[in-house]
Amino acid sequence: MMKYLQKIGRSLMLPVACLPAAGILYGIGYWIDPSGWGANSLTAAFCIKAASAIIDQIPVLFTLGVAIGMADDKDGTPALAGLVSWLMITTLLSSSAIATYTQVEASQVPAAFGRIQNAFTGILAGLIGASCYNRFKDIQLHDWLAFFSGRRCVAIVTAFVSAIAAAILYYVWPVVYGALVKFGTAIIELGPVGAGLYAIFNRALIPLGLHHALNAVFWFDTAGINDLGNFWNGTGTLGVTGQYMTGFFPVMMFGLVAGAYAMYKTAKPERKKSVEGLLLAGAIASFFTGITEPIEFSFMFLAPGLYLVHALLTGLSLAVCSYLPVRCGFNFSAGLVDYILSFKAPMAQNPLLIIPIGLVFAVIYYFVFVFVIKTFDLKTPGREDDDENEFHHESAAKTNGKFTDMAKIILEGMGGHDNISEYTYCATRIRAVINDPDKIDEAKIKSSGANGVFRPSKNTIQVVIGLKVQFVYDALVRLIDGE
Repeated sequence: MMKYLQKIGRSLMLPVACLPAAGILYGIGYWIDPSGWGANSLTAAFCIKAASAIIDQIPVLFTLGVAIGMADDKDGTPALAGLVSWLMITTLLSSSAIATYTQVEASQVPAAFGRIQNAFTGILAGLIGASCYNRFKDIQLHDWLAFFSGRRCVAIVTAFVSAIAAAILYYVWPVVYGALVKFGTAIIELGPVGAGLYAIFNRALIPLGLHHALNAVFWFDTAGINDLGNFWNGTGTLGVTGQYMTGFFPVMMFGLVAGAYAMYKTAKPERKKSVEGLLLAGAIASFFTGITEPIEFSFMFLAPGLYLVHALLTGLSLAVCSYLPVRCGFNFSAGLVDYILSFKAPMAQNPLLIIPIGLVFAVIYYFVFVFVIKTFDLKTPGREDDDENEFHHESAAKTNGKFTDMAKIILEGMGGHDNISEYTYCATRIRAVINDPDKIDEAKIKSSGANGVFRPSKNTIQVVIGLKVQFVYDALVRLIDGE
């Protein structure tokens, strides 16, 4: 089950990667016309409407992304099947349809059905489309139905399955929606404390890849909070909307950068040079793009206690920013690019305060990290046992940063291509299913220059590469295919 949920989280990275385009367009539009939001400028209106075309269709993007990501192969059929499922479910459970079924006025239909076009439904539709594709893509029908054999029957089967799913959701969705609203309302009523608790859970779920589900409740319109959409559309409440995004900026732009420097300073003197590139690259990625996995995975499993401290500090940042009159938002993540683009957003409030707040958190992160690392002698990068590090850095130097050489070492560390049954990649990691876990040599894999190795279960492995994971993965594919 955990592997399945992680695969869903990985599939969501594809549609999430579309959001920076919306962020850029929104940012340009609001910079051109910060007061009229497009009413005073044709160019601004064009940019804002173009961005809305993406933001307003996030559930559909999730449908397509999950359908493609969960399919056994990269054929386009599962995307079509997912779209069919989305159309079936959202049409059958629309407020007008429910009013027809129950013979009541549309205003008397439960509010849950007015929110059926949400990220949850999109993910569910994508799962149905992918599951039907995986199950029926190779089916052989009788000669008189042969035209509909194989992939051509997938959309048809998906339609029937989606109708059944809609019938089940007719009873289940109002209950689920009510629970989500209660949870979100409880967090909202806690104010800054609630924002802090959300952030702690957000970071804590990252190792499991389940933070996307939590984010969907607060950032998107799953439970009516829609912090991200309302921030950019100007449909929220000034001073409130954005509180579940703002506090990430001080952490990703300043805190983790200082944390990386703390790990560099506490590394053993003879190893500082060898970890400098790793930590510097992670710090740059976190500051500019808000992608934190290169840094977080560098110590998440080496020093889980330090990662817990990081989660608590992130919660503190969101609580502080929620309490103060400062609001910023993002479309991708809380890096410099999104920070600048959010200045003129309708719900932005005192964005310049992020800089002094971030500097304070940089100081806190640095001294807290140094104290915790030294006090508990944590094995952060550059502080591992001597024998493992010597092997790591000697071999890593030989790779000279070449993706093919790096992939060769990773492949050898996984026990060769015959030991790998499945493999893929996400934003920063190569993920694989292993036939014989005893053949895995983690030290060998780390010697490639990988940022870390994670073993979620006995037969699964994740190799943390960083932002250039696609190139290493492509090289790995060529090696496995014998090219």
